[in-house]
Amino acid sequence: MVDKDEPIKMGTGNDEMSEEEKSPAENMLSDIVNTIRDKQEELGKSLSDYTTSFQKPLADIMETETSIIVITDLPGVKKEDIDIDISEDSIDIVAKFEEEMEEEGVNYIKKERSYGETRRSLSLPAKIDVKKATAKFKDSILTVKLPKLEAEKHKVDIN
Repeated sequence: MVDKDEPIKMGTGNDEMSEEEKSPAENMLSDIVNTIRDKQEELGKSLSDYTTSFQKPLADIMETETSIIVITDLPGVKKEDIDIDISEDSIDIVAKFEEEMEEEGVNYIKKERSYGETRRSLSLPAKIDVKKATAKFKDSILTVKLPKLEAEKHKVDIN
């Protein structure tokens, strides 16, 4: 018989009963808890993969009197894996991140670096001369210089 004043001892990680000592209900509960832990870990990994894959590359936009400069961080990207599309008032930067070879027998504890494709679309504060745009890629930093369109001036004759 159990003494009402004596606290009930719950099993901890250090003094768990063997499978033979547990009742069928305790075995079932243990299996459920382990399944929930496994699913929680899988969900965490999936959410991490999902959210990191949509992170946009960081970008700065600067404006001078004559041009707009866009600087974007693209670590781990090769120059040939970058596409830049520009219009008079926007720029689209697409970069492909290749996944490194995974070694067999390696279990990732945390995997935050994203792979695949990322796209950054930016509206520009002024119209630009698309044909005079230039870009350079050095040390994982993409710098795009976009000269502003010069406002056309027409001289009006006075009668």
